[in-house]
Amino acid sequence: MVSAMQYYGSRLESTCDLQTSAACSLPCRPMPKSAIEALNLVHPEVTKRFFGCGLPVPEKLQGCRILDLGSGSGRDCYALSKLVGETGHVTGIDMTEELILVSRKYISYHQEKFGFEKPNTTFLQGYMEKLTAAGVENDSMDIIVSNCVICLCPDKKTVLREAYKVLKEGGELYYSDMYASNVVPDHLKEDSVLWGEGMGGSLYWRDFISLVQEVGFSTPHLISASHIEVHNCELKKKAGDISYASGTYRLFKLPKKLEMSSGIVTYKGTVPDYPCQLEFDSSHCFKKDVALQVDGEMAAILQCSRFSPDFCIQKYGHLSPFLLADNLGSSVKQCSKTGKAPGGCGET
Repeated sequence: MVSAMQYYGSRLESTCDLQTSAACSLPCRPMPKSAIEALNLVHPEVTKRFFGCGLPVPEKLQGCRILDLGSGSGRDCYALSKLVGETGHVTGIDMTEELILVSRKYISYHQEKFGFEKPNTTFLQGYMEKLTAAGVENDSMDIIVSNCVICLCPDKKTVLREAYKVLKEGGELYYSDMYASNVVPDHLKEDSVLWGEGMGGSLYWRDFISLVQEVGFSTPHLISASHIEVHNCELKKKAGDISYASGTYRLFKLPKKLEMSSGIVTYKGTVPDYPCQLEFDSSHCFKKDVALQVDGEMAAILQCSRFSPDFCIQKYGHLSPFLLADNLGSSVKQCSKTGKAPGGCGET
């Protein structure tokens, strides 16, 4: 069997060699101008050897320490290094020597391209299952990103546990990956091409949600998704009734003893590139100066993460009708159980 390391290191030269549309999947919402500009500055050879799906570029990166799991040729690392600025740092880790050599080759190029006094990127050859052994310290990262590589790892639980360990409290795992519509049977996992394409190792999406919560992360919040087309007829036949999609999720490492209580949050409009509204995920869109009721976990995420300064947060143990009425601006003129009171019963 050809390993994922061999498949991506020597058998593939560019995204054109892949048998699915995973690397061509488009984000479901527009990228901010700053991210587009950063990507356009990445060296062409680095971009050519990019094999990811989606685009894991979270908001508010200035000064952050970021780890890219399965960094490949370094495309995402270099784009992110522009966005974190000179006060931030991006570390990429990949097991494939050929791709690490490509990424390291252009460190000075991007430093000069971005106008930085010194490089703010580091590339490590190692395994996502052994981050500490590769030189990544526990509780050292603000954000971890990953772009369509966890599906290539046989031991996904260990990868997620390692990611959890190296994240700071309040840190975020923000990543794109391939997911299956059903549980992938063992005989498909043993097919080297299916595995190399990510199809053999894709998690059933519901199993993914259970797994990350078992490790200790918050509930995964889906940001974007797109269908993956299998171009190769033979691979499509092998997959049978299993379909695939790329999805981008965000999940957080919250304090273990944090008491979660629902609350009302108001976005200040202070996240760069998002002055009017912040689309946090597919279910939460925070508009500037508009109060929104959220559950306890979302209130905790906003309070404990790097987004804390960007929100006014009012939390409560039990929902107070008076607090809710104050924040929603709701009032009742008059109410009667018998329905005979003048003016009836209604809200203003």
